Amino acid sequence: MKDDCFAPRRDFDLAVIGAGSAGFSAAITAAEGGKRVALIGHGTIGGTCVNVGCVPSKTMIRAAQAVHGARAARRFVGLAGDAQVADWAALIAAKDDLVATLRQKKYADLLPSYDSVTYIDSGPARLVSGGVAVGGRMISAPKVIVATGGRPAVPDIPGIADVPTYDSTALLAMTRLPESLIFLGGGYIGVELAQMMARMGAQVTIVCRSRLLPQAEPEVSAALTDVLRAEGLTVLDGVSYDAAHCREGAAVLTVTVDGVTRDLTADHLVLTTGRAPNSQDLGLSEMGVATDARGAIKVNADMQTTQPGIYAAGDVTDRDQFVYMAAYGAKLAARNAVLGGAERYENAAMPWVVFTDPQIAGVGLTQAQARAAGYDVKTSVLALDNVPRALAARDTRGLIKLVADAKTDRLLGGVIMAPEGADSVQTLVMALKAGMTTKALGDTIFPYLTTVEGLKLAAQTFDKDVAKLSCCAG
Repeated sequence: MKDDCFAPRRDFDLAVIGAGSAGFSAAITAAEGGKRVALIGHGTIGGTCVNVGCVPSKTMIRAAQAVHGARAARRFVGLAGDAQVADWAALIAAKDDLVATLRQKKYADLLPSYDSVTYIDSGPARLVSGGVAVGGRMISAPKVIVATGGRPAVPDIPGIADVPTYDSTALLAMTRLPESLIFLGGGYIGVELAQMMARMGAQVTIVCRSRLLPQAEPEVSAALTDVLRAEGLTVLDGVSYDAAHCREGAAVLTVTVDGVTRDLTADHLVLTTGRAPNSQDLGLSEMGVATDARGAIKVNADMQTTQPGIYAAGDVTDRDQFVYMAAYGAKLAARNAVLGGAERYENAAMPWVVFTDPQIAGVGLTQAQARAAGYDVKTSVLALDNVPRALAARDTRGLIKLVADAKTDRLLGGVIMAPEGADSVQTLVMALKAGMTTKALGDTIFPYLTTVEGLKLAAQTFDKDVAKLSCCAG
């Protein structure tokens, strides 16, 4: 149900601010429990994931992979020339069509299915005593969930406002393929989009303050750096951003690397240095809702804020910044807010994926995190040239690393860097949830010539040299 007019005041059991993945998850959960819900729009319906995040980026990444594969095929058969993107504008149009279709089908068209949900899209929302003020009216509700999402952050670099820049949203909307780009930041958004643009034909440089994927295992960061450099990208790590300015219409970034100051020039800078929560102008401080230094809403394990009755979920909070965790957290918030629940946010077995090629996917604790948590840690690192699937596919870029408790042999975490890493990590998720040991994982039967078989081999690597096994002897 949609209610855009200035109707008389109506009481609800729950008001949800934000109509993205988290907002819809909260509204649907409460509605299925028989509650009356006001779903208040905040930006384009569907939020970040379908409009400017996961969906558009992954379809463009897949297109770039096809272009890259076509080039490799031409070289393999000895053809001259290079396969190029035939029509960049057509790719953008196809991406936009997919986004519009999913936004309509998975968001807008769902609303009529829930009679107890009223969609209100009539202006900025603000928390007030007793509910939410929006568009000149008062939405009365004893419980509120804030799910307003996030946006690309702008780094604090002198002169950055005066040079041509893209953020991740604008990059996926540009109508002309640029010749050169400098990506600021080596997190998952930066490395995904940088590789994609390089494969589309742009000259790409990545600059980052520490290393690529700084939260991942260092072996993965080093391997990914090698992969990107082999594809022609320039990767500068350990960089400090000094200033930015324009020169003849181009963007110039002044950086210091290894104590040497230098200027980097490109058509545009791409700002992928993180995201900022959409917490401004919501009346949070007036309502006693605390935020952290980034402006993210602080939530307890039950997803409640520092103000009783006000909950929050998704990218606006200080929790995990993944769409599936946003939906999960919002579901918990709705259950706890209006359905009598007492559920707690749990992310110990939360998988994460970076959609580079090869893909990188992990779950649980890294080696450094496990040590910081007080474990006596043991690890195994298996290069992909020990995995029969990788050898058969002639693609041994990558590795598998497992982390375990040396005292109990229980698995604590792991990461897979492989072309099918995203589809293999869930096996490791289930192993962690089941409390499996490395021996149990190593004794499990896996199908031959699959990437996921590498988990078995990595588990066996704790105790033996798998290079000395025959193909199926594991």
